[in-house]
Amino acid sequence: MTTRRRFTLTQYLIEQRRRYPSASGDFNALLLDVALACKAIARSVAFGELGGVLGNPAADVATGVNVQGEVQKKLDVISNEYFTQMTEWGGHLAGMASEEMDHPYQIPSTYQRGKYMLVFDPLDGSSNIDVNVTVGSIFSILRAPQDVIDSGRDVVEADFLQPGTQQLAAGYALYGPTTMLVLTVGNGVAGFTLDPNLGQFMLTHPNLKVPEDTQEFAINASNSRFWEPPVKRYVDECLAGKTGPRGKDFNMRWIASMVAEAHRILMRGGVFMYPRDTKDPSKPGRLRLLYEANPIGMIMEQAGGRASTGREPMLTVQPTSLHQRIGLVFGSKNEVERIERYHREPVAFKDDNPLFAERSLFRD
Repeated sequence: MTTRRRFTLTQYLIEQRRRYPSASGDFNALLLDVALACKAIARSVAFGELGGVLGNPAADVATGVNVQGEVQKKLDVISNEYFTQMTEWGGHLAGMASEEMDHPYQIPSTYQRGKYMLVFDPLDGSSNIDVNVTVGSIFSILRAPQDVIDSGRDVVEADFLQPGTQQLAAGYALYGPTTMLVLTVGNGVAGFTLDPNLGQFMLTHPNLKVPEDTQEFAINASNSRFWEPPVKRYVDECLAGKTGPRGKDFNMRWIASMVAEAHRILMRGGVFMYPRDTKDPSKPGRLRLLYEANPIGMIMEQAGGRASTGREPMLTVQPTSLHQRIGLVFGSKNEVERIERYHREPVAFKDDNPLFAERSLFRD
């Protein structure tokens, strides 16, 4: 009996490296360190309450409120430590930035410094961990500015403020019924499933593609009263189904874990919306640009989808701060482009569309 030949993550990265004969191998080694951190997090998540890592802070775990004003779970802090401890030692990084840390993380002086910078959300969707909903980790790799490489100086916030087009790689790990690692190194998107027997990520989903069209959308409808008119228009048209202007029925999904949302869309299409709204004028967006929007945006674009603020391509946005929030729309290309078009023609929409008359389902 023959078995199907599958590449490991290491073998896949070696194949990708062959496109760059002068590459040193540091990039691959860094990605393997990141994968190791994801394996460690997956193990902690899998043990759940048996491992004593669920719930609110304990006296022996240094948790609190992160820079976003969110209460840190035990696993937020533990996952953050896995990322830093498993990637700082290899000599590949000039510095790191994490959603769970106020300031850039400096590589200890006892370790060699490298030419890359790692940006990550160590445990996205952690508010769902206690109810056993799929969560994940999101990461992005940037090249450090040349003066950082040449001088070896400490990294500062400004070094990380690079648009998404400058990302060298992006990915996420999904901790669900199986543990998966989804990765792009700028040559399409590949999905790897963790083989618990071998302890290896195996290539199971090569060349992932997002369908251009869909009949499924994801949005938090409880915020409908704060949505801008173009978003209200889009959602109402979807809800109108076959009898509405779209002429087809749509399904709505909402998991409240962006990694899980992104993975579903990558597997079967769809559109995810966490748009800019009027709920908090000081925070017009909800998702972190560097830790969530840019890496997910790169993955979607590499898979043939589209990522946007609703107004402009996500990957072209110039960051202004390390923990900047932003609105995000991503998924099937034609749907995202439709939402962008609605943002360009709000006046015509207000005048002509009866769905937002006084009796609209989403009236203010």
